[in-house]
Amino acid sequence: MDRREVLLVAFATIVRKEVTRFVRIWPQTILPPAVSMTLYFVIFGNLIGARVGQMGGFSYIDFIAPGLIMMSVMNNAYANVVSSFFGAKFQHHIEEMLVAPMPNWVILAGYVTGGVLRGLAVGIVVTVIAMFFTQLRVSSAAAVAGILMLTTVLFSLGGLVNAIYAKKFDDISIIPTFVLTPLIYLGGVFYSIDLLPRLWRAVSYANPIVYMVDTFRFGLLGAAHVHVGTAFAVVSLFVLALGAYALWLLENGTGIKS
Repeated sequence: MDRREVLLVAFATIVRKEVTRFVRIWPQTILPPAVSMTLYFVIFGNLIGARVGQMGGFSYIDFIAPGLIMMSVMNNAYANVVSSFFGAKFQHHIEEMLVAPMPNWVILAGYVTGGVLRGLAVGIVVTVIAMFFTQLRVSSAAAVAGILMLTTVLFSLGGLVNAIYAKKFDDISIIPTFVLTPLIYLGGVFYSIDLLPRLWRAVSYANPIVYMVDTFRFGLLGAAHVHVGTAFAVVSLFVLALGAYALWLLENGTGIKS
């Protein structure tokens, strides 16, 4: 077995472990977001949406559906990696991977792929639920697939960085509570940024989640506030920067060897 095959086996083993983990506990990983999103569609879509009327030229429930799907994808991609990697640190079996004959980028790729797969799995479930409440049609499959992949990778990387720095279980909830949740809710999930005053609209463009939600909305509805090419460039830069940073942390053993 040559080195390429060894690395492939190592990568596949990590991914299989990650997938087995979230599938085995599906009542904790898949079911809760499905229930939450159903409540969002019923309350915000049917009840409140009927009073709101149209948003951005679409019915309110159709307008928020892409954002709700993306919100589930982001949260679950992040949660999968942060909980799994910190669990490996806490139980002290991350050291076994670090001393194994495989580079750190394989560990990084394995955990990120696990987060991507959970995010996509939840996204599919929530999309199926959305079809009972909306009339979504795919306007651009390339935009949908591309932004989903970049988003899940970015949030998986974010979860890994959070887990590396975390020293106790409480630390893995600080970033999602005080950083991600505000950014997601201010990312145009429930409203059109055109409704904001000029100053706050400009501030919104500093939020990377605006680009993710808006591009995904373009992929499903065919309308966007930001240029799709610009959105892909912005999100790709975040992915590259965070990926390089996460790999650097692993190479230096930050939060693991100390």
